[in-house]
Amino acid sequence: MSELRRRRRASSTASLSSNSAASSHSSDPDLRPASPAASSFSALLSTPPSVLRVFLVLVAFRLLNALTVRTFFQPDEFYQSLEPAWQAAFGESHAPWITWEWRHQLRSSLHPLLFTAVYSTANLLARLLRLSPAWQAELLIAGPKIVQAIIAAAGDLYTWRLACYVYNPLSQEAWAALALTVVSPWQWFCSTRTLSNCLETSLTVAALCQWPWEWSSGPSTTTGSDEPEIKVQTNEEQPDGDSLTRFRRCLLLAAVACILRPTNILVWMVLAGVLLYRNDWPRRAILVREALLCGSLVLSVSATADRFFYGFWTFPPFRFLYFNLAQSLAVFYGQNDWHYYVSQGLPLLLTTVLPFTIFGLYRSLSQPTAGAFNKLQASVQVQLASVCFIMPLALSLISHKEVRFIYPLLPSLHVLTAPTLAKFFGPAVTTGSGRYFPRRLILSFLLLANVFIAFYTTVIHASGPLAVLSYLRGQRQLHGSSNIADPSQSGITAGFLMPCHSTPWRSHLVYPTINAWALSCEPPVGLNASEKAEYLDEADQFYADPDKFLRANMVGGLRRFPRRPTYNDYRRPRQLPTEYQSTSPHEWPDYLVFFAQLEPTLRSLLRFSSYKECHRTWNTAWHDDWRRRGDIVVWCMDPQEQGSDLQRQRESRDRRFDDILQTIKGSVAGMGKQSSPRPWSSLFSGPSRPWSWSLPWQHRRRTTIFGIELPSWMTPSSKTSKWLSSWKLPSWEEWDRRLNDRANWA
Repeated sequence: MSELRRRRRASSTASLSSNSAASSHSSDPDLRPASPAASSFSALLSTPPSVLRVFLVLVAFRLLNALTVRTFFQPDEFYQSLEPAWQAAFGESHAPWITWEWRHQLRSSLHPLLFTAVYSTANLLARLLRLSPAWQAELLIAGPKIVQAIIAAAGDLYTWRLACYVYNPLSQEAWAALALTVVSPWQWFCSTRTLSNCLETSLTVAALCQWPWEWSSGPSTTTGSDEPEIKVQTNEEQPDGDSLTRFRRCLLLAAVACILRPTNILVWMVLAGVLLYRNDWPRRAILVREALLCGSLVLSVSATADRFFYGFWTFPPFRFLYFNLAQSLAVFYGQNDWHYYVSQGLPLLLTTVLPFTIFGLYRSLSQPTAGAFNKLQASVQVQLASVCFIMPLALSLISHKEVRFIYPLLPSLHVLTAPTLAKFFGPAVTTGSGRYFPRRLILSFLLLANVFIAFYTTVIHASGPLAVLSYLRGQRQLHGSSNIADPSQSGITAGFLMPCHSTPWRSHLVYPTINAWALSCEPPVGLNASEKAEYLDEADQFYADPDKFLRANMVGGLRRFPRRPTYNDYRRPRQLPTEYQSTSPHEWPDYLVFFAQLEPTLRSLLRFSSYKECHRTWNTAWHDDWRRRGDIVVWCMDPQEQGSDLQRQRESRDRRFDDILQTIKGSVAGMGKQSSPRPWSSLFSGPSRPWSWSLPWQHRRRTTIFGIELPSWMTPSSKTSKWLSSWKLPSWEEWDRRLNDRANWA
């Protein structure tokens, strides 16, 4: 450990002890004795934490996070990582969906190769344990989530460690930064997804922890106006071994992050500019030398991996910049206002702590170098705040914007927010004074709001895409073979009339015996400006005119439909998944999947087909894309599947309605012959039959009380039969259902 770090730790410990002593001797009459919870919290702050213990707790937390996410966020979560990884692990015969970016070598193979190893390991484990096909599928789906949970936990850990470096390891600010990343709704929603931005974020904050901040803090640092000056090594001195080792680790992590996402270089351009500006030429030469060595090493590994993945030499970062900047293909996927990151990006990242973050950024840029923080700590905060301003500003110049592009800034924003949050809520947590009761209420409200946002976005909103693929896997288990890996075996077929990439693909279909096709959205690669202006992809063509599209792009158009599913029609030739997916025009599938807003259109176009609804799953209550609104509906042509629970429920309701009509007619006819004290009771007495005083158990039927059947030993005798008959009422569900039927009939 360097002399500087030892002195900083000793100074931090002394400062913390003096602050604790000062607070313990405070004579504020409004302060009451701390509550047990506050005492335990204070003890936590005064106890040196175990890094390994904190990491294990974070891993357990993120595993729970990853395995409970049930919603769809971005197609890149699957199509830029899991689909190419599936192809590398199992081959093209499984028909993964490979997007145009991979066909034109725009993406680095390092990220998919990570999940390729995960898939291979999970597949080997499933074979060794001899798991059933259903359990094999669940293991292959859960494997990437588990790995990403560990990566997310590492990001949380390094956020806390960066806060420990910027402030003091045992300070409230450091614990506040850890609490912020743990309770962040965005972190719960996004950090465990297999997006390259999530790995980029963890790599960035880990690299920031290794960055030699003392080299860019000036010739010396001070701990305050009343404390002696702590000297830092001058520019003429060579860097010590510990700082140089940390710098090399930082460069390696930063280089990998830039390979994954070239826009990450904006972070390091700001920090490197400060570092070069505040050092002389000998130190600059060392910095350039180390950057070239570490960058060359990472580029060599990446180029070798790309050669293995693509089959030829290529350089994805250059092709990424060429296609997205020179050809402006990113605009094809949407344009945003110049203020998107200010008006939408940062509010989505920070949610309830946005006001505290704004004040924290202002405080970091305007605070004096002396006082509560020494010069080095103030310098680190200024540099982090500068990165948080410059990166969104630079990305705002690009037309296509997404909130996940600035996701790597979130750990730094949490670190800069921590002092403001600790100052405002710290006394309310560590003391039992009643004067801080309003702040406790505010804190409770913010925590409840975070929990609600996290739950809604990860369990409810846009939950249909994953649920419908789970349904298709279940149908394949009913109608397919028991071999999970042989694409030539019998299975099912599915077609997705949805905007492109609305659901995951082979990473969640899993079985190669699920032959599927979907509407594509290839960008206008190689077209001129006029051709790009008139270009419509396959999904746009369908939604512009569904009638015309189905007539031109489906086998038989809208006149010839198959009458039986493929798994019941042995005369139809069996196609391999790759052939079925790429064949045009498309085959009419066994299962047709679409959003509910398209249901009236398809009901009109397919009225002469054998398609009927067989499954419906909730998706979302609202959506910014009108094409994705409503439930996700599955139509099939198998009559047995169409007689599902939903269909049987409707048929049962119709039969009950007919029974009610017959009962009413019988009651009216019986009233002309004999009087009854309660003629209306026959309306709820069950199946229709002539009016009679015969009791249910006289016909060997079991007695029900409020819709609950009684066992035989509780069958009443003749003495109590009249008493029980007066208490025989239908259940609440039966009341509600029959009243609805009466309303519909009226």
